Amino acid sequence: MSKNLHTNAMDMLLKGVLSLKDMEEAYLFFEDLCTVGELEALQQRFEVAYLLRKEKTYQEIAETTGASTATISRVNRALNYGNDGYDMIFERLED
Repeated sequence: MSKNLHTNAMDMLLKGVLSLKDMEEAYLFFEDLCTVGELEALQQRFEVAYLLRKEKTYQEIAETTGASTATISRVNRALNYGNDGYDMIFERLED
């Protein structure tokens, strides 16, 4: 994570997310925190990452998710050069 994101406010936000007990609480919190558009963008990026890890083509991913090739490319960069956050979550979801 970028150093400028390591703030007390970000720590409080992440601790709050970690305190959520179930899916219903998560929906309630994120619907209050984010706009519908922001949530759709987050969901789309997550789905793009999942499909990239399943070795789908950019064209298949664009058709499935509606994501632009720029978004797909940005997510692909995060998968290949990021902090492995997506892969950590994907592994845990498989368990």
